[in-house]
Amino acid sequence: MIPLYLDPAQTRIALIGRGALAVRRLNWLIQGGAAPDVWSDEPSHELLTTANGRFERRLPKEAELADYHAVWVADLPYERAEMIANAARSANVLVNVEDVLPLCDFHTPAVLRRGQLTLAAGTGGASPAVARAARERLEAAFPETWATALKEIAQSRAVLRQKGAGFDALVADARARLAEHGLT
Repeated sequence: MIPLYLDPAQTRIALIGRGALAVRRLNWLIQGGAAPDVWSDEPSHELLTTANGRFERRLPKEAELADYHAVWVADLPYERAEMIANAARSANVLVNVEDVLPLCDFHTPAVLRRGQLTLAAGTGGASPAVARAARERLEAAFPETWATALKEIAQSRAVLRQKGAGFDALVADARARLAEHGLT
């Protein structure tokens, strides 16, 4: 697996689905800063509410999928999910069909957020439960204090860069500030 982080401000994302899994994935995307377009031919009430206006009450056509960089699919019958996955791939769009490994170009990790610090644990789809257990261990190892420390470090980094500080000085400052917060 090749882990990477997508900038939701630079990435067009679609969520296609119907029920509780689609709602869970939508909330996950929103927590990551995304505002995905949501498509559903049979939306649950909760999906409609959570989508908050970014919603199409139908499944997208193949040509419409080409507008996206990444597509998540959840809560669709296998045949429909497979059609969407094939259409997305034909349009060179990355696709993830929840819990259907052969239809996934990428896998959704378990994520821990501490302000701008984002830590992810993934198993390549082998076991979401194991990824979740790893995330729970990360929660214990990375307390909320990391968010405050990172904000301070980012501000200091900007000032140091303006003054022409090099890489080694930036690293030394970050490590010193982490130590001040008791995080090293």
